[in-house]
Amino acid sequence: MSTRTTENADGAEQARTPDPAAGPGPKGLGPAGWGRWVWRTLTSMRTALILLFMLALGAIPGSILPQNVVSVDEVATYVRENPELSVWLDRFHLFDVFSSPWYAAIYLLLFVSLAGCVIPRALVHARAVRARPVATPRNLGRMPYVARFGTGASPETVLERSRSVLKGYRVERYGDSVSAETGYLREVGNVLFHFSLLALLLALAAGSFFGYRGNMLLVEGDGFANTLPSYDAIYPGHWTDTDAFEPFTIHLDSFEASFIDDGDLRGQAESYVAELSYKESPESEEEQHTLEVNHPLSVDGVQVYLLGHGYAPQFEVRNADGDLVFDQAVPFLHRETMTYTSDGVVKVPDTGGEELGFVGVFLPTAAEDSEGELVSTFPGAENPMVTLEAYQGDMGMVDPQSVYQLRTEGMESLGESPVMAVGDTWELPDEAGSITFTGYKEYATLQSNRDGARLPALGAATAAVAGLLLTLFVRPRRVWVRATRGEDGTTRVELAGLGKTEVAGDNAEFHEITKRLAGRLRSESDDNPHTTSDPRESTTRGSDR
Repeated sequence: MSTRTTENADGAEQARTPDPAAGPGPKGLGPAGWGRWVWRTLTSMRTALILLFMLALGAIPGSILPQNVVSVDEVATYVRENPELSVWLDRFHLFDVFSSPWYAAIYLLLFVSLAGCVIPRALVHARAVRARPVATPRNLGRMPYVARFGTGASPETVLERSRSVLKGYRVERYGDSVSAETGYLREVGNVLFHFSLLALLLALAAGSFFGYRGNMLLVEGDGFANTLPSYDAIYPGHWTDTDAFEPFTIHLDSFEASFIDDGDLRGQAESYVAELSYKESPESEEEQHTLEVNHPLSVDGVQVYLLGHGYAPQFEVRNADGDLVFDQAVPFLHRETMTYTSDGVVKVPDTGGEELGFVGVFLPTAAEDSEGELVSTFPGAENPMVTLEAYQGDMGMVDPQSVYQLRTEGMESLGESPVMAVGDTWELPDEAGSITFTGYKEYATLQSNRDGARLPALGAATAAVAGLLLTLFVRPRRVWVRATRGEDGTTRVELAGLGKTEVAGDNAEFHEITKRLAGRLRSESDDNPHTTSDPRESTTRGSDR
């Protein structure tokens, strides 16, 4: 309700009192008003840019920290080395950044923001393309470029010649003038760029919902069938049918990793090469493929990538009676890639007596450091050795557990082994049996990825680049030509130009148009020696804005 002010006899202002005739006072925005404000804010280009920046910022932890979707082993190693910090990182889903709720929220808001911004803009541009060029301004002298000259040609002839000169422009007649526009592709490129971003977001989302990613570890000589239980880690989309995976099989025939062995780059990987045999289906013929980094295997619509490699020491374990109860290669996880010092666990539950477990360290190139400790000095297996710590008792195999960890709560320590080279045997204390280090194999970590939206995503990215190029290189411009008959019988021609970008380049183009128009009109003015059709004698004004 509004108020009313009164004055006393001396003109002094008295207290304000409500004015009942003024009606109710202003109120808040209300739910509808707040809804419109939120929608306008969300669909503004500034908000879209902020969300795009947040999406890029949120991806940084995914590129720095190991991710479960790429390598569960690397995440496990990181957790083991940073137990306290890992609790907080896992709490904020920083080991699964791209499937985390907060990243999905940014992604969804960005999609809504772009859609709400681009669709109305595209409709406005569609109407602008169909609309007539703007009417000729009354005062062309205010334009950044203006040229004036006289000619003996009639105004109608001038305007007709203007149409032929303004090729590539959309021209419209307004009384004694023509208005021309060009450069619509700039806004088309802008709209195309943003629609392509929307399409790219949709393609990525579709790939995430309908595709899957899976990690597997294959030791030399082992095989893999594309079924759900065969994966070490699997990340199917929400709408992926896990019972209908492509029925291909892979066999790792051999793996070879080579490293630089001298110079400043000693120890860095030079190449990883895996020789594979595969079948697209049980009925298909077996084919060969050399798998390398950035050279994936494409089988039945699934891309199989090489992620990394490691060592799998081989052991023979005999029980107290001398019977062979274990004989296989066991994958060890490397701590880092400069020396490939690796940790692993050997579990022997079937001994005919108490279970045996071993925690081991594998050194590919064992040597003593300056303090006399045994370390690995090179990632290649030039002098492989292992050290073991043995346990006997209940490993708790009834409950699910990692193959890379040994539960020792219910076990008794049997002590540590001497340093073992290939072929060495360690006789366990208390006549518990023996373990022999018989050699090693190499393993490869692979990732299978089915993403049917790869080609649409590529097409959207290509269209986005094309739209960006149009936005950068197309210059929207407007030109007006007015022709009026003067008192002396000559036709006064006024040509003005307006460009939104690169004014210097636009003015050069406008001057060239003026010269061409004057040249075409020169033949029309030969009968009148008092006219001027040379643009060098005209009045030209440029702007450096």
